[in-house]
Amino acid sequence: MKIPAYQVLILVFFTILYCNEGLLAQNLAQKSLNDLDEALTEISATGLIKGYGVAVVSKDSMLFTKGYGFSDVENSIPYSVSSLQNIGSVSKTLIGIALLKAQELGKLKLEDPINKHLDFEVVNPHYPDAPILIWHLATHTGTINDTDLYDKKAYYVINKEDLALKSLKKQSEDFQTIATKVSMKTYLKNFLAADGPWFKKKNYLKSKPGTAYEYSNIGATLAAQVLEEATGIPYDAFTRQYILKPLQMNASGWSFDEIDKSKHSKLYNAKGEELPKYSLVTYPDGGLITNLTDFATYLSELLKGYEKKGTLLTELSYATLYEKRLPQKTKPQKARSYDDEFNSGIFMGYTPVGYLGHSGSDPGVATFMFFDPELSLGHIIMLNTSLNRDSIEKQFVPILKAVKTALYMSE
Repeated sequence: MKIPAYQVLILVFFTILYCNEGLLAQNLAQKSLNDLDEALTEISATGLIKGYGVAVVSKDSMLFTKGYGFSDVENSIPYSVSSLQNIGSVSKTLIGIALLKAQELGKLKLEDPINKHLDFEVVNPHYPDAPILIWHLATHTGTINDTDLYDKKAYYVINKEDLALKSLKKQSEDFQTIATKVSMKTYLKNFLAADGPWFKKKNYLKSKPGTAYEYSNIGATLAAQVLEEATGIPYDAFTRQYILKPLQMNASGWSFDEIDKSKHSKLYNAKGEELPKYSLVTYPDGGLITNLTDFATYLSELLKGYEKKGTLLTELSYATLYEKRLPQKTKPQKARSYDDEFNSGIFMGYTPVGYLGHSGSDPGVATFMFFDPELSLGHIIMLNTSLNRDSIEKQFVPILKAVKTALYMSE
């Protein structure tokens, strides 16, 4: 999911974490971790962010994982390392891993035109003779434009009666019910195929595929659909077989039927009002439900893969995952913009200062997962509350400063 405009401030503040890359991150003292814990505990008392988790990992271990605040404010249930929630667009990084695994299995090639594998045709009407390739989708250069229709059709509540909640009426997204939602494939055909009922030329950029960057949730979901068609395996089953199970991410899943619902955190809007359980028709682009422990295991694997020690993919595939695919941009003079769209591997974002990972947001969710390849150290921050200016300044920025002070300034 694309981070809302008001959250751009986060991308600036998040740089605070990484502005001292030469400090002693590889020799984290236990005192620093204890200081971090104390600081985060104190910050949680602010209460604007109802619950959150923080993890620090290396390629070999979880150095720090802990939850703060509440997963259920009304019943005073703490947010813990076992609290489950969806993680927004960070889920897209699994599409990248899955595509490369499918390539290893001989089911597709990143250079394939997507129509080689689809049973409906997807063509940019402004460039009908220019095929969209799989790697175009994986780097957001497939020229597919989400438009306002994405927020109107992608979300649905699990319980129909929740549509009446006041907290939903304040969301920019439109929510539907399970009874009215369409399948992922139908959603894509309706939006992208020339004869689809939602099709409009503005669903595509006026640019040749592969030449223009436009972050696209629908393009990411289409990549997952291509994988389904190429492998003959549903995307959720494929990622469960080749990612979640090998990493023993046993608590994680793509739907409420796959997880322990009793451990699912409640989600809150920026005013602290409870949001209902919801899911996405386009679940590959933002619907992974996980907890801090499983998520930290996943980030550790990404670090291993970068250092040619990964277990999910071959060395060549990991090199492809992290290969910069976009034209080189001029690095900002102060490099303060923490922008994971600065460059891109296969659904793997690069920031202007060279960190890799992804961020994500959805109603009641904000997630950040990045690692510093030079220090071989990664961070995760998971929130169960939507952010606004107030919570960013009074609570989120202090969380980031605490991590910087405790970890990057340790001696």
